[in-house]
Amino acid sequence: MLSRVADSLYWMSRNCERTEHNAHILSMQLIKMLETSEQEMGELNEWETLVEICSTKHDFYSYHPFITVEGVVNYLTFSKENMNSMVNTVQFARENARITRDSIPNELWEVWNEFYLHTKDIQSKQVCSLKDIHHFLNTIKKASFTATGVIDSLMERDLPYHFMKIGKWVERAEKTALILLVFFQRARQEQKAAADDFFWRSILQFVNGGDAFFKRFSPIINQKNVLQFLVTDLSFPRSIRYCTEHIWEAVKELERGKVSHYSWQMYALLDTMMAEFTEDFVKNLAEEEIEAFLIQTLNRCVEFGKIFSNTYYLIEREHSI
Repeated sequence: MLSRVADSLYWMSRNCERTEHNAHILSMQLIKMLETSEQEMGELNEWETLVEICSTKHDFYSYHPFITVEGVVNYLTFSKENMNSMVNTVQFARENARITRDSIPNELWEVWNEFYLHTKDIQSKQVCSLKDIHHFLNTIKKASFTATGVIDSLMERDLPYHFMKIGKWVERAEKTALILLVFFQRARQEQKAAADDFFWRSILQFVNGGDAFFKRFSPIINQKNVLQFLVTDLSFPRSIRYCTEHIWEAVKELERGKVSHYSWQMYALLDTMMAEFTEDFVKNLAEEEIEAFLIQTLNRCVEFGKIFSNTYYLIEREHSI
């Protein structure tokens, strides 16, 4: 396979995953806004947290002098200046799908092409209400679920499939690690108690993991349980360990189970990650070690993406982390 084709498959998958997850996060925040008083939302500074997770504060403040609901929503959905806005990531996904049409099912191209045209219609509106935005976010999620169904049911388990899967799981691992780090840093700054139910429930909502968490830990919720669940759980599809295991499986398929002179760094880093993302390791972390562990976890996820790109001569594009 040509490296430019592999590159497009990998980044198509990452942008699809990024679009869907950011849409989910913003959707959860809009629902929370309706259920929470303005005073509570202001105290929690949740909109700035949203910017940190879906983009960066530095980039946001380059275009907006202060945080407003309308400013954040527009920046994360329709802003051309924000490389991680949903209209941009949809455009990137669609363009990569166009480049790789010979390697993917035609139905997958149709999903992202049709949705790209839909985003153009939305952008042409003079004013979008929050109701319009919420409908747009739901449409994104449905398009993403449709694309996932096409991939799982129609694609051969060959090289294009494995490059796409690695893109998906790398993106997902990074996002979960970033969400944990941003929330834990905010907890430290705001001196949130380890058992602050509302605060840690927000993390679970952002990764759509509330139902799965309470099956394991009900009715207890605190930072250590949330950390253990989102880092080490082997059955929850957004835990970092779950993502790492699937990356490992896809890499083995690409390399046919062999370790070569050019691939040993990938295997070495995956071995390190899987040794650290275990229940016993996380359970034994002291309170003062958690933040450093989360920084290291995020760095390891980002580093794997760089090593993977270098190994297969892919382009390491700038993104939100």
